Amino acid sequence: MSVTILDHALIQHKLTIMRDKNTSTYIFKQNLDEIAKLMAFEVTRNVSLKDKAIETPVCPMVGKEMDQQIILAPILRAGIGLVDGFRDIIPTAKVGHIGMERDEETLIPREYYAKFPKGLEDALVIVLDPMLATGGSANMAIENIKQRGARKIKLVCLVGAPEGVKAIQEVHPDVDITLAALDEKLNEHGYIVPGLGDAGDRLFGTNE
Repeated sequence: MSVTILDHALIQHKLTIMRDKNTSTYIFKQNLDEIAKLMAFEVTRNVSLKDKAIETPVCPMVGKEMDQQIILAPILRAGIGLVDGFRDIIPTAKVGHIGMERDEETLIPREYYAKFPKGLEDALVIVLDPMLATGGSANMAIENIKQRGARKIKLVCLVGAPEGVKAIQEVHPDVDITLAALDEKLNEHGYIVPGLGDAGDRLFGTNE
């Protein structure tokens, strides 16, 4: 597996806006959409292509088109926030959903909802979640998606903690991870430091 940290200037600029506790829900969502678009380019860099014969205004040529179905798998609920940006860039992407709920005392996740389109076994499945904290929810989501037939999976998160990255590496060494930032650590409550708070609350305004 590989871990890719996208240190692009635009991503870091927009992520700083999102980290600011005074940023409104509207601006938070706007910047999340924009970062998701930028991350989509990197994550799909090596998607398989096939030849396609076309005619330009000048002459015939053989171009390229994508030869692999992409399925986005946001982890509910915060993962939904990354879907719009990805679909703006990849409008043909299908979307499945998987709901993972973390027990705030044990920090152990459980699945409470899952629905996916057909074709997981042949698709590139991109699991989306803004935060990679303990890695528990992502690990269980990836495992459950594998059990449904997926063979090629990538995990895309906005902010990750070293503990979460390590957890994924140990359990799913075949899954590549892409982050906008790798932060310092987890605190005693399992939140990423410096992080950006509860991404779901900030995205949907349930902290206001």
